[in-house]
Amino acid sequence: MTDTSNPGAVVKSHPMLDAPIINRVPPLVVARNLTKYYGSIKAVDGVDVIAYPGEILGIVGESGSGKSTVLRLLNLEEPANGGVYHLQINSLANTNLFDLDRFDKRDVRVHHIGIVYQNPHLGLRMRYSASGNVAERLLITGERTFGTLRSKSNASLQASEFPIDRVDDPPSVLSGGMQQRVQLAKAIALQPELLLLDEPTTGLDVSIQATVLDTLKRIQRLRTITMILVSHDLGVIRTLADRVMVMRNGRVVEQGLTDQILEDPQDPYTQQLVHAKL
Repeated sequence: MTDTSNPGAVVKSHPMLDAPIINRVPPLVVARNLTKYYGSIKAVDGVDVIAYPGEILGIVGESGSGKSTVLRLLNLEEPANGGVYHLQINSLANTNLFDLDRFDKRDVRVHHIGIVYQNPHLGLRMRYSASGNVAERLLITGERTFGTLRSKSNASLQASEFPIDRVDDPPSVLSGGMQQRVQLAKAIALQPELLLLDEPTTGLDVSIQATVLDTLKRIQRLRTITMILVSHDLGVIRTLADRVMVMRNGRVVEQGLTDQILEDPQDPYTQQLVHAKL
């Protein structure tokens, strides 16, 4: 549905389309009809993902709903069985990222996408120092001066609110919350346009979870970075996300503004999720 007063605006409606909001800037992420099979199992079945600059989009659903698979597809970690994926960034705007070869996909991941995994072992070298983990990402760009690497790494760690007196400690001796901060510092080191978050607070104590969420909100506000957050925790989604997509069995069953979806869910599955949380 279009806004006749502004031909360039798009009005989206609840429940199966995004909740009413007029977007006057083009989206950063446009992924259409994402499809992924594992053998005979269709893990993702025709999912659309649209995310705008500076927005936090939440994806929620029970285990096996396909939400983490969507994130891996958006991170170009796995080949898609169908769909198109565009990042509206300079020369990439008209490119289906799924069509790139593995070297070009790696280049997109390095320069334009950051990711924080639920399991820090997937994103960190546990025996490197915290600063060394961040420097490893900077090295990919060709930087070789130790002083510059150290300075930029520490600046990124400070941005993630990691204690500067522990930058030489390896993640293997750090708490779960500290490990996630190192992952976050590594993910934002090259100032990507898109940050993917896969259950970033799962397993953390409530107080530590709150500080990680506060850090994410501050980074999003200061850097206007687009974030796509996967979580099974509706409390996390409510705290961070501007909009939310609800997934079940590989499909999106409902989406819209976060408060609207959580306060007035229309799909029976979403109602079950919300009521179970309450």
